[in-house]
Amino acid sequence: MGQAAAALHRLDIGDYLWIGEPAADGIRVLSNDQALGYLGQECGLLVYNAFAGFDPDAFGAVSGTLRGGGLLLLLTPPLSRWHAYPDPQAERIRVAGFETAELEGRFLRRIATLLEGDPSALIVTREAVPPPPGHSGASAQRLPPFTHPLCRTRDQLTAVEAIVRVVTGHRKRPLVLTSDRGRGKSSALGIAAAQLIKAGYRKVLVTAPRQGAVASLFELAARALPTADSSPFSLHCDGGRIDYHAPDHLLSDPQSADLLLVDEAAAIPTVILQGLLARYPRIAFATTVHGYEGTGLGFNIRFKRHLDRKRPQWRELTLSEPIRWAQDDPLERLIFRLLALDATPAQNSLVGDAQAHNTSLEFPTRDQLLARESDLKQLFGLLVTAHYRTTPLDLRHLLDGPNLKIATLRHRGLIVAVALLAGEGGFSTELAEQIWSGRRRPRGHLLAQSLAAHLGLANAATLKGMRIMRIAVHPAAQGRGLGRLLVESIREDAGKAGLDYLGTSFGATPGLIGFWRRCGLQAVRIGLRPGASSSHPSAIFLQPLSSSGAAMAGEARGCYSKQLPAQLGDGSNRLSSSLASLLLLHIDHPSPTRLASQDWLDLVAFAFARRGYDLSLYGIERITLAALAEGLVTGEDARLLIKRVIQKQSWRRCASDLKLSGRGALVRQIRRLIGNLVLHYGDDEVLGLVRRTRAGADRSEQDRSLP
Repeated sequence: MGQAAAALHRLDIGDYLWIGEPAADGIRVLSNDQALGYLGQECGLLVYNAFAGFDPDAFGAVSGTLRGGGLLLLLTPPLSRWHAYPDPQAERIRVAGFETAELEGRFLRRIATLLEGDPSALIVTREAVPPPPGHSGASAQRLPPFTHPLCRTRDQLTAVEAIVRVVTGHRKRPLVLTSDRGRGKSSALGIAAAQLIKAGYRKVLVTAPRQGAVASLFELAARALPTADSSPFSLHCDGGRIDYHAPDHLLSDPQSADLLLVDEAAAIPTVILQGLLARYPRIAFATTVHGYEGTGLGFNIRFKRHLDRKRPQWRELTLSEPIRWAQDDPLERLIFRLLALDATPAQNSLVGDAQAHNTSLEFPTRDQLLARESDLKQLFGLLVTAHYRTTPLDLRHLLDGPNLKIATLRHRGLIVAVALLAGEGGFSTELAEQIWSGRRRPRGHLLAQSLAAHLGLANAATLKGMRIMRIAVHPAAQGRGLGRLLVESIREDAGKAGLDYLGTSFGATPGLIGFWRRCGLQAVRIGLRPGASSSHPSAIFLQPLSSSGAAMAGEARGCYSKQLPAQLGDGSNRLSSSLASLLLLHIDHPSPTRLASQDWLDLVAFAFARRGYDLSLYGIERITLAALAEGLVTGEDARLLIKRVIQKQSWRRCASDLKLSGRGALVRQIRRLIGNLVLHYGDDEVLGLVRRTRAGADRSEQDRSLP
């Protein structure tokens, strides 16, 4: 560090960044967390002090601030011993039951190996300073000089023109901008927004997964509109405005706008992107293909399919010219390799014929992955495509997480499916009670903690389980049962290991609920509100593997069946009726045959006479819950009963959502549905009452028709 500090003073570079603890007084220092605030800015010298902790996300972020011709100094312990250094950042992946010192440092061992093998890296030690290496990268692409008052490359100018055409051209023709980092994508959004305001358009909305991601967008917009009144995330000029809003706010409180710009779209849950696409007819999405915040590969696969279905005339534009450095820059190549930002699954053409019968199961160790870089990149690439946000820190967790295990399916030697597994639970009775009471929250044991603290099953934390953290099947081999085969293999292996249960937690969607049910797992918990990461409520599914696990799972299922209807009736719950319908299916429920005689009288009076809805509510709720659990009511009928009877949404909202004229029309539909259920569940005595009630109603109608 002393050498780095001396070099910093000797070089006298004013625009430097030093991340980590200082080596001498007078050096401005940023922490790893603060480093993220410098995204979009430039520096001529970057010093990253890994002795203060190597944060792969922060390192990836700040490495992109270095301009061409700049210098990166990475300060590390001796590379051969770096993996054994007590890295403060290792605490982030520590799991309860393991000490930080027990982490094996595979991630840092891999970084050291790649650095030692890279011809463009100059490794300086106390013992020796080797001569500078020759330039090994391809020569920079030489183009005629490009001049523009704001745009730095031809690619950026083309992107600005394409964004403007989203507004001046036909509606519902979205634009998708993709690029690696450092290509001026966000700046292009800001320049285009400013041009639109100059042209007389009144409102441009901007959104991103976090405010800081659009700092360069607003900086360029302000530069293009020098007379504008601006704050960090809002700009006003001549009656026009550019404003930032969080993605979920744009859905809950839709606004009129000439254009919506969505930056870093790959880091926003797909369901939110779909909602924005549906609400805003002129929209441009921009995403980084390889970046520290997450990759655009999953976005490319999932959201583009949605665009093909909903907006078939959408357009894509890729920016390839770097802004701050030359094409094929050796440092950019090295950073991509170090952080696996270039990790991709096997080629589609090589695995397109993968089937359940021609794949083989493996449980590779992390040491084996460390020794086979191609396998590691295939595996990590698959995880990237399956999850909308995967960062370099996830790679460190994959290699060093102390309670992790990996399962794969191979086809012709290539990885076509992968699951990341975490061993959980096995706590003492004393600690389990502390978890149950909310006094302890052991890191890394999501299922054990939730079962004890949320469902009140203290004994659950003493059992040992296996959680499937992530599962991914190659996009070219999906829909062929490979995911289910992998889960079955994991279940068999966990059973042989003497574990008590297999479980998973995920952002609940109809597709995922269906998948896990087909795999034999059942729901035992659903979150009240959408999760921060996926914007879907978190669900926990379990399958018992032992007699103790079966007893616990039965208790958990009973708790879930009792709590779910009450949860759905909570006024703050926004679960969609389609998702609620799936979750209610097969839950334990009191049989309608156990209803009291008075309850049946109320139901018959409501369904076949003129008894009011509110006067028959208990029986209506009981019979509705039974019908939904048994799958007797589906489609729009189920949607109506869930919205009004189970979720207790207002009459006005129900009528609006179901496109009915009002409360009267809703009550008529509910009478019809409850009448059908009374006929299905009622015994002979009830059916006799129905006949008499109908006959009385017919006579009343005849009497009213007499002159």
